Amino acid sequence: MHTLLVLLAGFALLGLCLLIARLAGGPGRTPQRKAIVAFVPLWLIGAGINLWAGVHHAGYSVADELPIFLLVFLLPVVAALALRWTLSRR
Repeated sequence: MHTLLVLLAGFALLGLCLLIARLAGGPGRTPQRKAIVAFVPLWLIGAGINLWAGVHHAGYSVADELPIFLLVFLLPVVAALALRWTLSRR
């Protein structure tokens, strides 16, 4: 359940980045593409914090948490990069 909530947080962060780009950068694809580029390191930090919390607070080993980290990090990033690719094709 926790993993699903963290994944939802990743997609929410992506949506927030896109919303901020829309409000601050105006319409068009360039601000949205920049928002996606900004999302990736922000989400790396967020997923890293989740990894740290799993190791430090929950008592899991890094080997136990690493597959979860990869899943939690990569799913929103792959979706973001697919969206960026779609935006660049239009």
